[in-house]
Amino acid sequence: MNRRHCATAAITLVCALALLTSTGQAAAAPVPDPVPPVSAAPAPLRTTAELEKVREQIETLYRKAGAATDAYNLAEEQTKKQSGELVKLAQAIVDGQTQIAALKDRAGAQAREQYRNGGLPPGAQLALSNDPKLFLDGINKVRQSQQASKSLLAELKQTQQDLETYTQDASANWEKLETGRVKQAKAKKKIDAQIKAAKELESRLEEKEREQLRRLEADAAAQAQSAWLSSGALKDVGGEASAAGATAVAFAMAQIGKPYVWGAEGPGSYDCSGLTSQAWLAAKRPIPRTSQEQWRLLPRIDVQDMRPGDLIIYHADASHVGMYVGDGTIVHAPRPGRDVTLAGAGSMKILGVVRPDR
Repeated sequence: MNRRHCATAAITLVCALALLTSTGQAAAAPVPDPVPPVSAAPAPLRTTAELEKVREQIETLYRKAGAATDAYNLAEEQTKKQSGELVKLAQAIVDGQTQIAALKDRAGAQAREQYRNGGLPPGAQLALSNDPKLFLDGINKVRQSQQASKSLLAELKQTQQDLETYTQDASANWEKLETGRVKQAKAKKKIDAQIKAAKELESRLEEKEREQLRRLEADAAAQAQSAWLSSGALKDVGGEASAAGATAVAFAMAQIGKPYVWGAEGPGSYDCSGLTSQAWLAAKRPIPRTSQEQWRLLPRIDVQDMRPGDLIIYHADASHVGMYVGDGTIVHAPRPGRDVTLAGAGSMKILGVVRPDR
């Protein structure tokens, strides 16, 4: 029994010594220094050629957004017009219903009058009259009554036809209104997508790259302007602004520094055609809202005949517009992310020139 207790005590002592030795070694072991995270090497900056491609991509996206903005603005104008016509038609329908009710009341009054006369038609009443004077008076009354009845029936019939026409027009205008709303939604979706894509492209650039991108934009515009001037485009240009044109120019110039916002017509921000249409509205000459409609509907003139206040339409799809202010310069709202500013009239591809007050 004593031998068993001794063995057990020996084993316990060995285990304790082993545990103490292990713990002491663990405590004595040096703690390794934390390994610093490996930082990724900065990506090399894009070359000028690569940035030029990015610039062209961004420009294309914003041009597509500009075209979609025109579609949106046109749909919005059409929707406003249809809404206004619907209000007028609704009032016309109410007026027509009121008129029909009044005519029916008059017809009912005539029927009641005939009933009070015994239900006999005027001709029969005349035949029963023995007084020649009454007979002659009766003839006149019969004629007047017949004419009044015919007029009343004709008026009632015409009013009913007008009411049917108003109702049909209202239905057609409602369909146009809904079509316009669908066009607006589609155009807005395109605009948002194009602007988002352009902003994402630009956001991937480093600060230095964005600065260089701006320089590339300025260089491209300067080169285009220089080529345009070298072509002799301004050789015979020297017309003076009309009184209305001068007012429009003054308004547009006063907006310099305000941001471009698509669909905006001021006073705090503008898109390209919002600026030109509001400038001419300030000159008391309302013009179409969009650059495409301005190109389609306003009188066109040759470049050499332009004068301050005239509108220069850009790109093959007429998706941009600026106002000529003289000396080969325009004032315009360029694109999202930019402010209303002055630029060379030839810094973009010119489609043509229109004059709002011709």
